[in-house]
Amino acid sequence: MRTSIWFVRHGQTLANQQRRYQSRSDTPLTAYGQRQICALAQRLQRIPFDVALVSPTERTRLTAGAILADRPGVMDIMAPAWSETDHGDWEGLTYHEVLAHHPHMVQQRFHDVLHGKATHGESLAEVATRVARAWSDLLQSYHGGRVLVVTHATPIQLVLCIVSGLPVTRHWQWRIDLGSITALDVYASDTIVRMVNEVPRIAVSKET
Repeated sequence: MRTSIWFVRHGQTLANQQRRYQSRSDTPLTAYGQRQICALAQRLQRIPFDVALVSPTERTRLTAGAILADRPGVMDIMAPAWSETDHGDWEGLTYHEVLAHHPHMVQQRFHDVLHGKATHGESLAEVATRVARAWSDLLQSYHGGRVLVVTHATPIQLVLCIVSGLPVTRHWQWRIDLGSITALDVYASDTIVRMVNEVPRIAVSKET
């Protein structure tokens, strides 16, 4: 018996487009982001999900809503444990803005990759602990099922570190694009990586 988990990163938002730190707050999906979630829905339409775990942000809820639009029987559960790293006082800023206004904060955070964090934010160690617990809970609660998890880049990267034995400080080695799919099949003995960072093809719109 296997448990199949399909991770989806949400579609592009205005903050993503402007390369701003975005975790707990929301900005609107861009037109491209809307097309991304339509492509995700098309790509995943034949997967018979039993449940969906969704990070509690507008961008993830809109992405999940598009995927589950024609599946009234699939339970949609808000799952804060699958939230993005809380960027604290960096929220809404670009890296260059943080560097210009809070240079000591940048130095402090990146001097210790595992434990450094923005003021009022989360460290990588804290997020890794949260995600590891969420991963364990998922496997126990939905053993043998097909689970959709609509989340963010860092939680997906951290799960890939868990199943591959890679240190969490190397999570950046996994590229997880906006509007992408990463799928794992978990067996009692081991985990098979079905796909990592598959980005569904977006149909080119025809001009009228």
